[in-house]
Amino acid sequence: MLGDSFLKPEDAIESWDVRPGDKIADFGCGAGFFTIPIAQRVGPQGMIYAIDVRQEALDATKTKIKLFRLSNINLIRADLESPRASGIKDEGIDKIIITNILFQADDKNAILREAFRVLKQNGTLFLIEWNEDSKTGPVLPNKINRGDVEKLCRSIGFVMYKNFYAGSHHYGLIFKKP
Repeated sequence: MLGDSFLKPEDAIESWDVRPGDKIADFGCGAGFFTIPIAQRVGPQGMIYAIDVRQEALDATKTKIKLFRLSNINLIRADLESPRASGIKDEGIDKIIITNILFQADDKNAILREAFRVLKQNGTLFLIEWNEDSKTGPVLPNKINRGDVEKLCRSIGFVMYKNFYAGSHHYGLIFKKP
């Protein structure tokens, strides 16, 4: 995993302790990069809430759901910058993944507040964003640095747990909800 590499979802999921039966929300699911392998890992007892603001992203994920014959994914079109937009009940989720959406959000706090609201006590937030020094991805100043993300998450109530390897173009942070 050294050099110029992108994160492989299976590697991340292995380090995230995703278990059969987990209920997981994928904020900004895109085309299902994490949604599909996580749904396979949690099995039929688990549930994935794949959330994106873009219908085309949800359509791409839906195609993969059919291809892999998965029945444990709930697609939700929502603007996570709006209060309670996910439609998920308070403290109804074990784990949340937020991948490459904070850098493009106008109200980063709103997204993190929604994550905090739906995450169970002792639940885990996995956050991936673009490295500032990566030549790939958005140009500066659109990237959000690791320190700012940590401050934002702490201000919402999350506790920093640890870092994880997210490929050479991203950083990965894990937070807990106390």
